[in-house]
Amino acid sequence: MPSTITWIDHDPIERERALRVLSLFQEKESRDELGLGAIRDSFSDAMFPGTSTIQTRLRYMLFVPWVYMDLEKKCIGPPEFAARARQLELSLVDPLLANSDHAGVFGRVASGSLKRLPSSVYWYGMGTWGIHKTGWSQDEYHRHVDKVYRRRDIVLRRLEKDDVSETETQTWHPRLPDPPDGFPNDVSFELEPDEASFLLDCLLKSQPDSLLTYLARSCHPVECDFPWYHPELKDFNLEHQELVRYAEFFSTLMHGAAFLYNVMLAEHAGRKQIEEQRRDDLEEWKERLQQCSSMNLPIEKLWVIIADKGHAVTRRTREFITDWHRRVVDTGGGVTDDSASRSLVYTRERWLKGARSRFTNSRARDQWQGYAGTTQMTYRWPNISRLLLDLHTGLKGKKHA
Repeated sequence: MPSTITWIDHDPIERERALRVLSLFQEKESRDELGLGAIRDSFSDAMFPGTSTIQTRLRYMLFVPWVYMDLEKKCIGPPEFAARARQLELSLVDPLLANSDHAGVFGRVASGSLKRLPSSVYWYGMGTWGIHKTGWSQDEYHRHVDKVYRRRDIVLRRLEKDDVSETETQTWHPRLPDPPDGFPNDVSFELEPDEASFLLDCLLKSQPDSLLTYLARSCHPVECDFPWYHPELKDFNLEHQELVRYAEFFSTLMHGAAFLYNVMLAEHAGRKQIEEQRRDDLEEWKERLQQCSSMNLPIEKLWVIIADKGHAVTRRTREFITDWHRRVVDTGGGVTDDSASRSLVYTRERWLKGARSRFTNSRARDQWQGYAGTTQMTYRWPNISRLLLDLHTGLKGKKHA
């Protein structure tokens, strides 16, 4: 049956989690034809907490607080706060595009009609890294910022001082660097050394054991397609090595299921050329599978590694992946015409999509372009590489940029 999402709007933690799940459907790596997104995102969050595939440049982690703090200083209250914040965020577009380095500018195409603002994309990350301090969702912040002003007035008047803690009036990290002169009318993505140091310190304090923090602190930026191709992988600690190897295991294992799904759709649609292309993909995948040392890992440990990462993995999903793994092992990767492998993919997609299944719904199948979900899972690595490069360049200073 089709999945639905509901929640009661009184728990900020659960509400933020629901909003994050909904936002994943807009992300570039979130095409999830076989219901693998919870495991993919568990790995992503374990390796790179506070990030997403639609975060583009690291300095947005500072742009957003600078915009919000400016409005706080002016005591802008609800409902005007959200509208003013939007105006300020949109005012960043043209100055950023005026620089030679404008890759990753929010609003580069949409400009004033931009729907997904940087603040909504980076809000969870700013909280995870300890930059944003209220614990509120963005919408709660917009609706309740006047409470912050009232609490600050109480402290300033020294009334009921013992009943008001510092955290009750603190919205942003107390050591957040000041915005540069001319902000937001004159701004670029180049991090100043003190800004880069601040962001690194935030990672060290909020996520000291994460792979992201290790890479930020100890490794130079590298160009590679996947985290398991990192040239310094053998220098990672054993926990990080295991995490990356299991990420490779899952990404490689399930890539074949995506290819088989498209082969089967092409057969249903009578699209011979696409069928041949996806069959070739499966042959290439089979060779890659047999060369992947991570495929020797026991699948049982996978469930331990992704446990308690904030993404629910259903029993039915575990069974599908376990059964698929068994067929891959038993056939040596020769799943293309294996009836049991095909049955697993067919049953899984039918259960997930219901009446919208491409196997039974001709209209849905007509909208299929021949490569649904065939991009291999990278766990946000292309975006992480860009963020790490921004950080490293900032730490070295402009003369080394």
